[in-house]
Amino acid sequence: MTINAVPGTSGKMTQVPGEAATVSAAAEVTGGVAAGNFIESDIDEELFRFNSDDTPLMNLMLKAKRVKVNSPEVEHFMIDEARSSVVLTQPVDASGQMQAVLPLRACDQTIPRPYSTLLVRGVNGYDETGREETPGKDLMLFVTGYDPTTNNPVVRAVNGPRVSATDEFCTIPDIPKDSECVILANSLYETQKEVDPDLIVPQPTKVYLQKRGMNQVVSDYFESQRKRIPFSKAIIAEQAIANFKVRGNRTLWAGRGGKFKVNVPRMGMQYIYCTEGLRWQFKRELQHEGKWTVERIIALAKMFFTGEDVPKTALLLAGKNLLEQIQCIDFSKHPEIQITTKTNAIGWTVTNFHTVFGDIEIKREPTLDRLGWSNSGALIGENRLVHYIYSAEHSFSDRVEGEEATRNGILIWDALALKGGCHIWIDGEGKGTAEDALSFRIWDSEEAPADAQPGDIYYLTVDCPGISAAARTGQMWQMAIRVGTDQKPAAVWVEYKGELSAE
Repeated sequence: MTINAVPGTSGKMTQVPGEAATVSAAAEVTGGVAAGNFIESDIDEELFRFNSDDTPLMNLMLKAKRVKVNSPEVEHFMIDEARSSVVLTQPVDASGQMQAVLPLRACDQTIPRPYSTLLVRGVNGYDETGREETPGKDLMLFVTGYDPTTNNPVVRAVNGPRVSATDEFCTIPDIPKDSECVILANSLYETQKEVDPDLIVPQPTKVYLQKRGMNQVVSDYFESQRKRIPFSKAIIAEQAIANFKVRGNRTLWAGRGGKFKVNVPRMGMQYIYCTEGLRWQFKRELQHEGKWTVERIIALAKMFFTGEDVPKTALLLAGKNLLEQIQCIDFSKHPEIQITTKTNAIGWTVTNFHTVFGDIEIKREPTLDRLGWSNSGALIGENRLVHYIYSAEHSFSDRVEGEEATRNGILIWDALALKGGCHIWIDGEGKGTAEDALSFRIWDSEEAPADAQPGDIYYLTVDCPGISAAARTGQMWQMAIRVGTDQKPAAVWVEYKGELSAE
């Protein structure tokens, strides 16, 4: 029914006698305007201003060590720890000889210096008489110099066999191929004070600092106009900055490094720099398949905290699926394991996974989900990040030339880089590894992996007789190509002695 108004004393159609003052009645009397247009909609202010904690990596970068640089191209140095051992490439058959040449890889030949000592793992030494082996007490060698033909080190035995108990010098027993020689301290003669110096030359990698910017233009008319939705410059700036941070966070994860020129009108050719994302900087990658278990988490903590580069803390930024899998681990067989919630040094509320090797703090990183890495995560040493800054973040406000408007913006020129080799990328997507990263898997079966390829490395969480009778829990084994007695290459399993870091 249409409600018709009647005239008042001035003749205006403003009176509706006998009607209650309701929204519906008032809308009808104004010509049938719908109630939704008669009243002004309210706004959920909290949702309108919502800005989630969507950029953990960027916040972590702002807490990292800041290094001010004077160029958008930076030589990023990562000094490795010195090698702790070398491996023989051929057997040493020197029975009865006082000296022998150790066959090493070309890159290892100069590591054992004259007057240094080497402990040959798995080869028994002899007692003082040189007649009886001492099981469990390894053979020790002394480096006397270098072979002029092969450039390999020449060694003599410290506790080798003797022809006679009164002999002054030991002979050298047979040493098998692939024996590991641990590098010990040097041993000098009584008046010696000069030894070969150690020279460590750091190898730099190129890091490009990316210039990022955010602009917003607000016209004078827009700012002065009364608006149904209470937009203001502050709200616009808040949302623009949130979007700027989210996109920047994705770049910090997945951007690819590069440098190229563009032709700028009235300015000529200029360089654009793109920074390399953290995902592509990892030197160790865990190719994870299957279900997460307590044993796998502990193995991960062991590899993270017991390498050459030992960090203070472990922070796992995880995609949603990886986070769910870790949360659903069955802990019934491990009552000693504690998972607690705490506020870490950065101020985040994190899930703390306690192991005997160290604590792993776990936090969800929504950006990984948006990049398609929901099953993956990054185990990062918080104190092993470097924030390079060419131009610190700053804001500006300018009048737009020729227009009644104001341009506000933010500019920053920086990059984030990993330092040290402790960091581990957990790849749960099966999309392959970075170009120069060392890839490995966790293996928890007694059978050898059927799909293993030459070069693949497996960390064993159970004894694996399928690989070798000597394959024990906690060891790493690699499928390698070796030349057999028939002089044909064949795939064999060998224990991996190196650190889990790319050489």
